[in-house]
Amino acid sequence: MHKFMRTIGFSMYQKKQDMEKLLRRLAKEAERIGQLSEREGSTFCELRAETAPGMGVAMAGEMSPKGTFSREYYYPYVTGTDISSDAECSIQRHTERETYAGLLDEYRVGISLIFYIENSMEYRMRHAGRQAVLPHGAALTGLCVQGRVLLPIQKTEQQAEDSRQAARKRSNLLEAAKRGDEDAIETLTIEDIDLYSMVSRRIAHEDVYSIIETCFMPCGVECDQYSVIGEITAIALNKNRITGEEIYNLTLDCNDMVFHVIINKQDLLGEPKTGRRFKGQVWMQGTVKFEA
Repeated sequence: MHKFMRTIGFSMYQKKQDMEKLLRRLAKEAERIGQLSEREGSTFCELRAETAPGMGVAMAGEMSPKGTFSREYYYPYVTGTDISSDAECSIQRHTERETYAGLLDEYRVGISLIFYIENSMEYRMRHAGRQAVLPHGAALTGLCVQGRVLLPIQKTEQQAEDSRQAARKRSNLLEAAKRGDEDAIETLTIEDIDLYSMVSRRIAHEDVYSIIETCFMPCGVECDQYSVIGEITAIALNKNRITGEEIYNLTLDCNDMVFHVIINKQDLLGEPKTGRRFKGQVWMQGTVKFEA
């Protein structure tokens, strides 16, 4: 069973036979969002069943000439609407099946950000139809099975603005360093030494979460999973139409990058409020926006 099915409200489905029964029901209710012709008259298609606003289950497989659907794989999906990043994006196929990962050279988080493309069927159809497949931005969403709410760091408006300016300055320096600017590389090295000294001094008498305001770093062995700490800027509460479980849709500001995190209400420790912070491990998905 897919680990993140509980994120969209299916926490009570613990047995494989129960999940199979659910998937058969969803396949009957689902909408076909795309299909590609294959050999011997069969077609590869993707079905989507929405279980709450903007989220649901995607099932991909082969449709026989008689209309029988044979599922190859499934996954929970969340569609993003807000563009999280317009950085340069490359698309790579996964090895085990024809699904795709996106890679963003996002300077704001300081790493190459890898995410699972939830609209890979659109990419395949565009490719087959010889349409433009140049990414024009990505709307990121994170699915989380366990998270907690942290209190915010107390700071003035001026301190908050100074932090944003420093983040933008560092992003520009990283971009310049990637182009080979020696001055930028030297400045970043000095800043890193100063940062290490500051953290070493403060960690002796402060909690680590009062020093680290936001965080975005790879977590585990899978390349599209990250440990994040971000400021909550908006909260929406949705309900799964089948199970009735409530799901939080949290808008996070992390390292000056905005994206959505979805988590089952019963898996979130603490009460989310605007201004507080969220901490958790997320599976990063993304909706790639293509040029018209």
